[in-house]
Amino acid sequence: MSNKGKKVKVHYTGTLDDGTKFDSSVDRGEPIEFVCMAGQMIPGFDAAVEDMAVGEKKTVHIPAAEAYGERSDEMVQKVPVDQIPNGDQLPVGQTVYMMGPGGQPFPVFVESIEDGIVTFDMNHELAGKDLNFDIELVEVED
Repeated sequence: MSNKGKKVKVHYTGTLDDGTKFDSSVDRGEPIEFVCMAGQMIPGFDAAVEDMAVGEKKTVHIPAAEAYGERSDEMVQKVPVDQIPNGDQLPVGQTVYMMGPGGQPFPVFVESIEDGIVTFDMNHELAGKDLNFDIELVEVED
């Protein structure tokens, strides 16, 4: 039975191949809710949940291409500090939010500030990484 197009609730724990946990609905005590196969989740996660039954548990390995994609050098940008309001106060090694063309905020990682140039990395923090998920399907709404 397919869960495609249905609202589902799942508990999950996500880890990297080295065992590092990067996220867990279990730790938050609240399952995540989404419409299966509607593009709200990374493709590999959606595909893993599509044919699960309520109460079923599974562990899946999702390659980077089916998760947050590969890292792209084109997503690393260098901008003169003087072109950014308060650019000299940006927190190196942390994520800040910039405004996109449509006024929507998007996260960028401040990689460095050197010689008057800020280097921003706009790749998702999990880009280029294979992910592992322990998933339990908790509920399906018809």
